This record gives sequence, structure tokens and C-alpha cells, in this order.
Amino acid sequence: MKQTDGELKYPVGIQTFAKIREGGYVYVDKTVYIHKLIKQGQFYFLSRPRRFGKSLLLSTIEAYYEGKRYLFEGLALSTLADDWEPHEVLHIDLNSGDYRNIEGLNEVLDSYLQRWEKKYSINNTYTSPGLRFGSIIRRAAETSNKKVVILVDEYDKPLLNAIDDKVYAEELRVVLRDFYSTLKTEDRHIEFAMLTGVARFSKVSVFSDLNNLRDISFEEAYSGLCGISDRELRIYFTEGIRLLSEKTGLTVNQTFEELKHRYDGYHFAVGTEGIYNPFSLMNVFSANRMDNYWFESGTPSYLVKLLRSGDWILKDLSGYTVGEEVLKSSGIVTKDPIPALYQSGYLTMVSYDRELGMVTLDYPNAEVKQGFLKYLLPFYTASVPSRTDFDIASFVREVRNGDIPGFMKHLTSMVAGVPYSEKYRPSESHFQNIIYLLYTLLGFYVNMEMKTSDGRIDLVVSTSIYVYIFEFKIDKTAEAAMAQIHNKHYWLPYLASDKKIYLIGANFNTSTRRLDGWISEKVED
Repeated sequence: MKQTDGELKYPVGIQTFAKIREGGYVYVDKTVYIHKLIKQGQFYFLSRPRRFGKSLLLSTIEAYYEGKRYLFEGLALSTLADDWEPHEVLHIDLNSGDYRNIEGLNEVLDSYLQRWEKKYSINNTYTSPGLRFGSIIRRAAETSNKKVVILVDEYDKPLLNAIDDKVYAEELRVVLRDFYSTLKTEDRHIEFAMLTGVARFSKVSVFSDLNNLRDISFEEAYSGLCGISDRELRIYFTEGIRLLSEKTGLTVNQTFEELKHRYDGYHFAVGTEGIYNPFSLMNVFSANRMDNYWFESGTPSYLVKLLRSGDWILKDLSGYTVGEEVLKSSGIVTKDPIPALYQSGYLTMVSYDRELGMVTLDYPNAEVKQGFLKYLLPFYTASVPSRTDFDIASFVREVRNGDIPGFMKHLTSMVAGVPYSEKYRPSESHFQNIIYLLYTLLGFYVNMEMKTSDGRIDLVVSTSIYVYIFEFKIDKTAEAAMAQIHNKHYWLPYLASDKKIYLIGANFNTSTRRLDGWISEKVED
């Protein structure tokens, strides 16, 4: 293998195994898992969040089945595998394509089918993608005198585009069901098959005829198949961590802890160790800088549709408890955001009650929580994506400077532009979500003490100089909010802090969709 000279190279955006190995890039050896897959089964399905190494996994499997042993020099599979005879590999990637209509899906499938028909000299009279695919599998097996390998990357990408369009979703399912059912009818010609995606397939009707797939998404033995474990981080990225610690001024151990806080925490099976997002880590070490990389690489618009259609209270997502089986269902079909958020990587398991079979969920790390809430903000306020960082930065400055009129004016203007349509009418929960989003994002920069609204303080924001105590009312008055603060003496626990304490009462009007009044008072010594 070609070795890297000097500075380590990190494969940012490279998802091809051969390019990584031949280019001398850092590669975290996952081939022991591949050996286990090959030995233990034939048909597999794996669900993992986007940018989590699924494409690289399939590319590595493809290289093995093509007999490219030289690429595996020094890796576990080079000594574990005893059969390196090449097989015909049919690799489909649905990640790229225009799926705004059914023609887009047919065009992508047709491009693969035409390429293989030309390769295997097939003059196909079939019009069905599934029948054409079947004839290709048979001819490929006959040509090589060996069974064929089938790899499908991001099988669900077209479906995610149709999450709020039942008619179009059904069109997609009909085409995909016809296509994927070929894996069962032609199984005698298939050596190995693996499909990957974000959403699990258990209730997606495209797999109703395909009951021979083994779903390893929740299997403990494969929880580390994609992503990077703490052990792997310390083995493969020692030099990157050292350079990062020098730049940040942190110790090596402090750097480990900061990386864990930002990028670790994904759990794909109950009771397993946390897994780091590989895309984020590769970007961190390549740029020698910690930032929010994963979230900026894509936008989960279908998740916002699910959350808003169900009128969810966003703060309830953190610490949400659900039956383990719910996580295995498909949010695409049920329109339930919880399994969709889990499978997409925005929530993860943090604890498990074995007796009751209940799982508690939370954001896996700071990168996901901050990125997701920042992305949601424009969908609930008048903020636009290009100004979100500016709006948050303005809030931070105004809060730190004690500029109450400034940040309340800012809040009023954002609420005044709450989106409204016949399909989506802001409710009381919508305004609760605005406050949660704004001040949780603010909490990444100043100290926060979030409270529930069952008679306790709605919100406390603390800086080095100020303590702000908020009470929000819905369809009442700012005076009523202030009266509750006084009646319950919310400021008393903060008198010993020697900080300037301000009380703020405000009211949201659901009819006008505005913050129609606020008042403030300073607590005198």
C-alpha cells in the first residue's frame, strides 16, 4: 500500500475504499466486522444516520468481493479471509438523484440497468425495472460462473422526499417494491446482499415481499460497524489529538473530553459504548478545529415536517421515554417523529429499563443539539437561515450587556413573523417552542436554568453580571406574568449571587401571533 509521507491525511468527503487506501489516508479498520458478515449470513440491512460511513462500508465490501486483496494489506480481513476469488458486484447508490417525481427514480434505476445490460450484452424486452434487474443478476452469475453480490446504498432516499405526499409516496413504493423483491426471487444467484439507509424497513411496504433480510441495525455485535469508538479514536488519531490540543491550549485529556462532549454519544444497541460521528472527526482533524460539521452537511427537512404536523413540544424530546420496539418502526410510514429522529441520529439511547422495555432518549452530543435547534429556529420564527447565527449572536450580546429593551425587541420582531397557513396554524405549543429554541441556543453561550411551566419559573438566564427571571403567559397579560413572579417570590434564591436581578413578564397572543406586551423590573437590594 502507498504510505503517507509526513502529515497525516484525513479522508474528508472520500467514501471510496480504494481511494482511501491507495491515497494513504487514515483508515479505521472495520474489516473484522465484514468477515463476520460474510461468514454469518447472506442478506443484510443496516440503518445508520447520514454521513456515518455506510457508503464506505459498502465500498469496502465491494473491494473484497472484487478480489482486490492488495487494498487490504495490513488490515484484519487480509488474514481472516481465505477466499479472494472475484465476484460480479452490482452496486446501486440512490443518494444522488432528483426524486421530485417518479420519473426521477425511474431515470436513476434505468441508468444502472442500461449500464449492466450493455456490460452483459443483454437485449432486454422487459419494461419493469424489477424484471430487468432479475435478468441482469442471472446473466452476471452465468457469465462469471459465480453468484453475484448486490449492494444498495441509501435505499430510502427517494421515500424521504415524499414524506408528506401520500400519492407520490405510494408511486415510489410500487416501483421500489418491484425492484427490491428481485433479491428474493433471484436469491439462488446471489452470494451476498446488503442494503443501507437512514429509515428502518420493518413497516415500509417496499420490503413486504422481502423477508429474507437480516436487520443488524440494533444488534449489539454490529453496533460499532460504522462510526468510531473511543478505543479507535485513541489508536488512530493520537497525532491529530496532539495537534488539536496544542492549538486549543487544552491538555490531551481535556481534548479527549471536549471531542466526546461534541461528537460522541451515539448508541445503536442497548447497553453499548458510545460511537463518534466519523464525518465530524475527520473534519476536525483535517481542519485542526472543532466545529459543527455534520449538521452543516445536510438539512433534515422531513423531520421538521413530522415535528410540526404533530405539534410537538420541542423540550419534551430531551429525556423522552419510549418502548424499544417503537424505535424499530418506520417514522416514514407512521408519521411519528421519534423513530425518525432516532434513526436519523438526532436522538439516541441514554438509558434502558430492561424490566419495562423502555428506552430514554436524548441528543447524542452538543454538535447535534446545537445544530438541530439552530436549524429549527427559522421554521418557528421570522428568522431566516442566513441570519440565524446573527440573531443568536445579537441575543447573546444584548443579554450580556443588560440590554433588556434590545433583546425583548429582538424577540418581539421574531415572534411577529411566525409562519401561518391553512395547513399550519401556530398553537400555544408553538410559542413555547420559540422560547425553548431561543434560550436553549442562548444557553450554549451563557448559563441557563430551564424550568417547567407548572407553577415554577419559566426561565432563568444568568451571566457574570445579570440574572434574568422570565415568566411567559399565553393569551393573558404581561401584568399577569409579573404578578406570578411576585406572588411566588421567584427571585429569592438568587439574592445571594451579588448579581443584578431583573424580572421580566411577557404575553403571547395566539390570535395575532405576536408578543403583545412585556414589562420588566429590577430587584432592588
